[in-house]
Amino acid sequence: MASPSAQRSGLIAGSTIYLASNLVHAAVPFLLLPVLTRALGPAQYGQVAVFQALVGALAVFTVLSVPGAANRKYFDGVDSGEFARFIGSCVLVLAAASALTLLVLLPVLAPLSAWTGLQSDWIVWAVVVAAASGLVNLCLGQWQVRGQAARYGALQVTMGLGLALFALGLVLGLDLGAEGRILAQLLVSLAAAAFGYAVLRRGGMAALAWNPAHWREVLTFGVPLLPHVAGVFLLSAADRMIVQDALGLGAAGIYMVAVQLAMALALASDAFNKAYVPWLYERLQRDSAEEKSRIVRGTYGYFAFALAVAALVAALAPWLVPWLAGDGYGEAARLLGWLALGQAFQGMYLMVTNYIFFSRRTAALSVVTIGSGLVYVTLALVLVRLAGLEGVAIAFAVTMGLRFLLTWAVAQRVHPMPWFALRTAASA
Repeated sequence: MASPSAQRSGLIAGSTIYLASNLVHAAVPFLLLPVLTRALGPAQYGQVAVFQALVGALAVFTVLSVPGAANRKYFDGVDSGEFARFIGSCVLVLAAASALTLLVLLPVLAPLSAWTGLQSDWIVWAVVVAAASGLVNLCLGQWQVRGQAARYGALQVTMGLGLALFALGLVLGLDLGAEGRILAQLLVSLAAAAFGYAVLRRGGMAALAWNPAHWREVLTFGVPLLPHVAGVFLLSAADRMIVQDALGLGAAGIYMVAVQLAMALALASDAFNKAYVPWLYERLQRDSAEEKSRIVRGTYGYFAFALAVAALVAALAPWLVPWLAGDGYGEAARLLGWLALGQAFQGMYLMVTNYIFFSRRTAALSVVTIGSGLVYVTLALVLVRLAGLEGVAIAFAVTMGLRFLLTWAVAQRVHPMPWFALRTAASA
């Protein structure tokens, strides 16, 4: 067994690659933001925001938590041929769920277009992007659980750079406006999905095969998580729908700028978590009291760091927003502190929700997430009328804090850790 210092080095190295690739991938919205906010204006930028929110909503039904089922299956230790067929079944479930979602949407495209302010063909594109993103996440997840951070990072970086080139070419070169930004996302998602799956097949990690037992296993993992995934959508994307409906596409564009800036915190915590999960699962399997105490101490340190970074972002917001987005988006500065606090709570949530996924007892997590999502929507609908955009941001921060605390309580029930026994553990 590797020494603690070697284990820490591996975790840091993996986190660095995930963080760097996530930052490059996520840097695209930041790098494009000063260009697109000025080229599109708040209303068209709001269309882009609503499109991305719609993709998130549709992913609830097209993806069905398939990447999570595949990641968890890897730790069951099945032979490589059987596992490749399981991945093939995951791909078929994704395809079937996406086709069914599209069939349901086709008869209601016109009213959905009128409500969202999006063209009907863009709504169809949203289904395709959601499906392709699910396949990309399936591929990325398989590289993650195998510790292939470099391969994971290469695809992330390529997607980010591709999106930047297509978006600039279509928006500025061809003057396609919001449609150009949306079309760029469609093309890059399709290309990345095709490439990622080809790499899995060539490496013997995926083989399409009809296997009802695998389908049942995938759906048994994913269907109980539907409320959880729906709650995630409510927490992460419903705000743009609420803002667009209450205040218009221009306000949705302003809100989207603040969301994208706050996403820097989410991307950093997600990058760390991607490297942390395999490391954590290995130690939970060993069930060592000493290792559990070290994990808990490190987690508390992470909590303090996340909150400190959120406070720093809030302090810099009045300077940061006008510099990046332009004076037309100055109102976003008032939102950024609240959204950064919410993203800090999201990072803290990730650190405790891993125990629930490890235990496979996800039903309670679904209750927490959908409950939190409903609380968020209710608060946002009330506060958007009372305090405008800032009310929605406050609702986000409050709800994410509530979700973190409830998830922590559930995690302690399904997989107890020495959260309140550090002094005892240290002296043992």
